[in-house]
Amino acid sequence: MDDEIRERVEREAEVNALFNALKHDSDAQVGAIMGPLMGENPEFREHGDQIAGVVAPVVGRVNGLSNAEKRERLEELDPEAVAELDADEEEDDQILPDLPNADEYDQIRMRLAPNPNGPWHLGNARMPAVIGTYKDLYDGWMLCRFDDTDPETKRPDLDAYDAILDAIDYLGFEPDEVVRASDRMETYYDHARDLVDLGGAYTCSCEAGEFSDMKNSGEACPHREKDVETVREEFEGMVDGEYESGEMVLRVRTDIDHKNPALRDFVAFRMIDTPHPREEAADYRAWPMLDFQSGIDDHLLGITHIVRGIDLQDSAKKQRFVYDYFGWEYPEVVHWGKIQIDAYDVKMSTSTIKSLVESGDLDGWDDPRAPTLASVKRRGIQGQAVVDAIVELGTSTSDVDLAMSTVYAKNRELVDDEADRRFLVREGAEIPVEGGPDAAHPPLHPDHEDRGNRDIPVSDAVRIELEDVPDVGDRVWLKGYGPVRYTDPVDGDPAFEFTDDDIDAVREEDVPVVHWVPASESVPVTLRTMEGDVSGFAEPGFHDYDPDDVVQFERIGFARVDSVPEAPDEEHVAYFAHP
Repeated sequence: MDDEIRERVEREAEVNALFNALKHDSDAQVGAIMGPLMGENPEFREHGDQIAGVVAPVVGRVNGLSNAEKRERLEELDPEAVAELDADEEEDDQILPDLPNADEYDQIRMRLAPNPNGPWHLGNARMPAVIGTYKDLYDGWMLCRFDDTDPETKRPDLDAYDAILDAIDYLGFEPDEVVRASDRMETYYDHARDLVDLGGAYTCSCEAGEFSDMKNSGEACPHREKDVETVREEFEGMVDGEYESGEMVLRVRTDIDHKNPALRDFVAFRMIDTPHPREEAADYRAWPMLDFQSGIDDHLLGITHIVRGIDLQDSAKKQRFVYDYFGWEYPEVVHWGKIQIDAYDVKMSTSTIKSLVESGDLDGWDDPRAPTLASVKRRGIQGQAVVDAIVELGTSTSDVDLAMSTVYAKNRELVDDEADRRFLVREGAEIPVEGGPDAAHPPLHPDHEDRGNRDIPVSDAVRIELEDVPDVGDRVWLKGYGPVRYTDPVDGDPAFEFTDDDIDAVREEDVPVVHWVPASESVPVTLRTMEGDVSGFAEPGFHDYDPDDVVQFERIGFARVDSVPEAPDEEHVAYFAHP
């Protein structure tokens, strides 16, 4: 590869890296730009085995720039690329598809319907993210209804009610009304009585397996033709707790020949012996099934639009039978596919996470390894970043994957401008420094000179990360301080000798820029990450922060300050957010 081709490769690689980094608001990756680079420049292909080696240092230099510097450089190299970025941002204004028949309603009324069997994992965030966004788009109304009418199989967790409301608040939304279904039992009983009087329900004492066989063969249950008086009497017996679990149910009379066996005479109420954990609901034994309870509530509370998983299509079909008996109009329905999230080893399941917390394998619901909202909140990821990433997935009926890298990119947009820069060294090597200034004064933020500079004493030695220790005779640039050469004299200790090189050594001679902390005045830090705890030392100014402050540890990533001790030499704790 001659010099002319090399210069062209470097220029095109820089344009592609700048565009890629700005478009995705993250570091450019060599692999991500190689395809476009080679596709747009066929003449580079004969040098394919050398291209990556030329591209890699260019990408490294681009990733060392601030966003403002990246944009300025791209404007200089390719103004049309900047215009394309701006156009893409304008096209992204349409957030979600329009709700069906929205203009036919005076007010859009939607509901969150969480089961309070535990705090929320990240998948649960999709419901408030999308419904809350629709509420804002239509200036609508939003209900949070706790569907807590299963005190046995999905037993409510008394702490989860408040934890879920806190999660909704963290995501940036506030319900207009909050109700607990377990407070509305008399309402469900009244509607069940009305349904019985309308001939729409009957009591059944068939053994579950026996009824299933009859249902699947299209054979009517022998109890189906009971007179209304008997059904009413037996249902009152259910309400009074006269039957044991499994002894009696109330079924909705549908079509025994329906092509979908799941819709044939489904259960509306069953007996449960296990008391509800809420004292106010502990005496009830006849509990509504979710499809009955939810259907009644959606009508009585004026819900106009329901968003639910496509796996719950049968729920709407069941509820329509009840609505037809009462002469009600069914709400509009939007179905979506399942959501999956990468980056976690722990399964996104409330029961799984609860089990791991109870066994001590996770430190709590806010353990960095847990795929929960409590966890990302403690890591310093803003709720708005989660919402923005989820809303972009839309409401497709296909299954979707939420990449945590997208959440991180959204959060970076929110926190980058406010986050001070600081140094943190992990697994450090202590090296004396000879010559040079007594202190360094790097900026608190590279894009905001008005915030001033940090004062980092050098004293007699610095600590740098082991992977940054150069070979004997090589130079590194201590960021914010200057150039040093690593020496290993025969009659002395290894040391950094300050040199008089200028910044061109970094730009033209590829002298690496490394972060560092003073060996004697830095503060100990435990950085909690998804891979486990990491010990290190931060520059002295880190001691001045308060819990919940967010900083960017240069060359490492963003972190939320979790605890700061009174004495600077005691352990500080931070939670790693993302690169």
